Amino acid sequence: MPDFLLSCCSTVDLSEEHLTRRGVSYLPFHYAIDGVTYSDDLGKSLSYDEFYQKISDGALTETSQVNISEYLDFFTSVLEGGRDILHICLSSGLSGSYNSAVNAARIAAERFPERKIYVVDSLGASSGSGLLVDTLADLRDAGKSIDEVRDFAEGMRLRLHHWFFSTDLTSYFRGGRISRASCIFGGLLNICPLLNMDHLGRLTPRAKLRGKKKAISEIVECMKTHAEGGLAYSGKCYICNSACLEDAQTVAKLIEETFPNLAEPVCINSIGTTIGSHTGPGTVAVFFWGDERVN
Repeated sequence: MPDFLLSCCSTVDLSEEHLTRRGVSYLPFHYAIDGVTYSDDLGKSLSYDEFYQKISDGALTETSQVNISEYLDFFTSVLEGGRDILHICLSSGLSGSYNSAVNAARIAAERFPERKIYVVDSLGASSGSGLLVDTLADLRDAGKSIDEVRDFAEGMRLRLHHWFFSTDLTSYFRGGRISRASCIFGGLLNICPLLNMDHLGRLTPRAKLRGKKKAISEIVECMKTHAEGGLAYSGKCYICNSACLEDAQTVAKLIEETFPNLAEPVCINSIGTTIGSHTGPGTVAVFFWGDERVN
């Protein structure tokens, strides 16, 4: 058993089976829908199909992050067991969870000065953070120390690209990110916004594309432009989707045809209930290693 625990938040949007297989622990965010509060437990309490159907039917959602007390309880239990901790957080550009984790780690470190406890801001989200965590698990399993794995995470996190498009603008309007007029006319014109994660871990609009077919083509073009090695890219590629599996499969097939040297078939995941509360259904996201995000 490694002498340190690798952990993350539920917002990495990987399955529980995946995290268990990789020996990674997670802390759940929280969300409320139809007035009922749930733990973001990777689809166990409420299936993703039911969750997105409720949103499509008009249900409003709210989310809350892991708080200091929850972090402190988790960190303390691990440290009491004699293991160090490396925890990967959802981007500080999207949530205050990183600050909560840092404050909890500071308190825990005072109680356990002999142990190491590191908190890393992923500057990413969803399966982008998930791909980072998965890579860190590879390094841990290869015998790297907690310091070496932490240094890799901080040195490489901006080389993880996050690109996504949405075919349904309803949740963007409900969340206040676009106006009612933009939502109505965007729907009439079949507009699919293309966004990515900038160097500060914030979601940044990059283009307004006319039609899903154009969005699918463009997101693969972005990977061709930015992937490490270009068309010779030989790393992993993760895709997330919110109740639009067929679209995700179409993107995955095109990526596999375009990048024949992928380390493994594209891994398709579901956008979880925390991130999905803000995107709603109809979002496809692509994650891969590439050049450094600079803006």
